[in-house]
Amino acid sequence: MAFIHGKAAQVLHNEFDLSSYFNDASVSRMVETAETTAFGATAKAYITGLTDGTISLSGMFDGAANAIDAEMTDVFGSNDGSVISISPSGVTTIGTRMISATGKLTSYEVSAPVGDVVAASVEFQADAGIGNAVSLAALAAITTTTTSTSNDNTASSANGGFATLHVTANTMNGATVCKIQHSSDNSTFADLTTFTSVPLTTKTAERKTVANGTTVNRYLRAVATAAGAGSFTYHINFARQN
Repeated sequence: MAFIHGKAAQVLHNEFDLSSYFNDASVSRMVETAETTAFGATAKAYITGLTDGTISLSGMFDGAANAIDAEMTDVFGSNDGSVISISPSGVTTIGTRMISATGKLTSYEVSAPVGDVVAASVEFQADAGIGNAVSLAALAAITTTTTSTSNDNTASSANGGFATLHVTANTMNGATVCKIQHSSDNSTFADLTTFTSVPLTTKTAERKTVANGTTVNRYLRAVATAAGAGSFTYHINFARQN
């Protein structure tokens, strides 16, 4: 068994790595059940329906620019939702299992006890589900066009999924285009989905949906095409739909 200590868990929220503000992350997933019990049955029977989920984060309050208070206040009441990726293992290297979602902030609480650190806690309602994602590009800086090593899912899938991009730092003096490609043989790759072009010096985050019913081939890789000079720090993951 390969157990994981929680001390290194990583939380990406939109264009920010907010890991240093949180010390607890909890993800809850639910699925609706509809009763199908008929006359003559001796026990209740059910069928499964829609899935749902929430993400809860708690940690330390910081009121500085781009810290936890500013970022939670910015998205409070917004219908756009936050792009969230969590690595329970604390790494985003290619192949790492991750939790990915778009969440609407439903609760933001700050508490200031007289004898302890000022604390902050938030809760997000997942919008369109929580994904079991796999990292395709580690959170790291590049300076030139980069194609990641492919990730092998061992088999294709047939129900699409969603791709997530976080750009946490960007000094490129030209636009950068990020995309995910897939392949059935790890040799010939085709574009699966392309994120919105990231303008020079812009930090951003985006989730792209690959429609249900779309075949996602066995192998996936990320490509970041840089135009210009500078540095571009980003992470990409992809969640297949079962």
